[in-house]
Amino acid sequence: MDALTLAVIQAALTQICNEMDLAFSRAAFSPVIAEADDRSDGIYAAEDGALIAQGEGGLPVFVGAMQHSAGHIIRLIREGAVAAPEPGDVYIVNDPYLGGTHLMDVRFARPFFVDGALFCWLQNTGHWPDTGGMVPGGFSAHATEVEQEGLRLPPVKLFKRGEIDREILSIIQSNIRVADQRIGDIKAQAAALLVGERRLSEIVARYGAATLKQAIALIRERAADRMRAEIRRMPEATWSAEAFVDSDGVVDEPLRIALAVTRVGDTLTFDFTGSSKPCAGPMNSVWATTFSAVCLGVKHIFPDVPINAGTFAPLNILRPEGTFLDARYPRPVSGCAAEVSQRIAEAVFLCLVQALPDEVTAAPAGTSGNFAMGGTDPARDASYVMYQITGGGYGGNAREDGLSNGCSTIGISKTAPVEVMEQYYPILFTRFALREASGGAGLHRGGFGVHYEVALLRGEARASFVMDHGRFGPPGVLGGADGAPNEVRIHRSGTTTIPLHLSKDQGIALAPGDRVEVRTPGGGGYGDPFARDPLLVARDVRRGYYDVAQAAALWGVAIRDGAVDTAATATLRRGRAA
Repeated sequence: MDALTLAVIQAALTQICNEMDLAFSRAAFSPVIAEADDRSDGIYAAEDGALIAQGEGGLPVFVGAMQHSAGHIIRLIREGAVAAPEPGDVYIVNDPYLGGTHLMDVRFARPFFVDGALFCWLQNTGHWPDTGGMVPGGFSAHATEVEQEGLRLPPVKLFKRGEIDREILSIIQSNIRVADQRIGDIKAQAAALLVGERRLSEIVARYGAATLKQAIALIRERAADRMRAEIRRMPEATWSAEAFVDSDGVVDEPLRIALAVTRVGDTLTFDFTGSSKPCAGPMNSVWATTFSAVCLGVKHIFPDVPINAGTFAPLNILRPEGTFLDARYPRPVSGCAAEVSQRIAEAVFLCLVQALPDEVTAAPAGTSGNFAMGGTDPARDASYVMYQITGGGYGGNAREDGLSNGCSTIGISKTAPVEVMEQYYPILFTRFALREASGGAGLHRGGFGVHYEVALLRGEARASFVMDHGRFGPPGVLGGADGAPNEVRIHRSGTTTIPLHLSKDQGIALAPGDRVEVRTPGGGGYGDPFARDPLLVARDVRRGYYDVAQAAALWGVAIRDGAVDTAATATLRRGRAA
């Protein structure tokens, strides 16, 4: 196939997924999808569910996991456990053990036919604000089995030949909160797949199914070649690192992720031997999420390699059986996608920064800051479930300081505008600002987290959150300091409390005037702090990011009247060297 045709088809497939992403967000009801873009769309192979293309604006952790989801749907159809697909069908599934993440991430899959034969699958995932369970929003910090987290759906046809199955819909609506509002998200999610079907039909009509199949195979083959070329730039060696989850929400002890990465030839092998055993609480990770987290961690390091199944073919990810990174039924998993996956990616960064120090960053904030609150608004006489995600600092790198208030490691979801949240829910943001001094010191410092406070205005509510990096800040690398850890404070009736598990709690009763305060982590620092240009330290002090005392302690830079005191700085740095 000539290069121009191949490039046009590859771009067209990506554009189809981009348009599905856009249609999903624009039509969705919930702010977490419509404003925060907590969703993803992709195209998957009919034979095995392998990724063909994804939207550039979707969450990578969803796209990788959906490979497994599509594969399970195909397997169950072949086994006769699930009805065979017909044109216009849409399957719904959120079972985390069948290629999923957690129960709030609901996947739709639509078969795409050409001349009566199944050609591929169009699939998307959207984060629903609630799927039932112990607490509004589904983020139960203390769950000990998956049934406590919400409604679990195996693959079933929600749409049959284009018509919604009212009986299945009624089962779903009978088991979730604010059920009447979910129909808007359901229709938006299904409509996005219909947009993809129309656009893909246009590509088939233009090039023909045979040419399109040939192009898909070539794209996959060349992506694998590109990744192998990147791997060959590393020395043949083994690198080890570890990352820690604060706790599982039930037992107040950290969970260890032990990772060894080995390069042999043009293959990278990822081995999690030594990681913690399955845990009692909801911080277990299902295999699909663990696999996807490794893939997205590698993709962060090699951003120019196109994303499809070929990209990950040179990655040999050993299934971590017997650890909390390979959750089996009925282990609870609400924290796997948004939190544990980011610790896994962090371990990948900490390993590969040893191999490619000029290309890998220090650790980012690594938490989605999952905060859910549910109650009844007396002014509207209506129930609600609010779900909030927040950004944090990215790690410094060889070229520059880390990004401040960046999105989570696992995707590009962003915090919904506070004005929108205040319009939807009976709350008021009394603060939303950068968290000054949260970036880890280094030659290039980490970016800053966010400091926000949200107050309940009326009615009663229950708040829950599943966050991380509250016990340990994001690690610095190559001599850089760690970023500031996550902090949560509950202000009620004139008293302030800190959760026992620091970053995890559930069912916190709130009355009007009560506030939840969160300080998200800053990124880790990169390189020796005392090698940082004193003028950059002075700039940060003038901007209010750090004070004079911090400049002296962290970087050995003396600041007087906003400028560098050269003599005093030399003395500080000589003292450190001695």
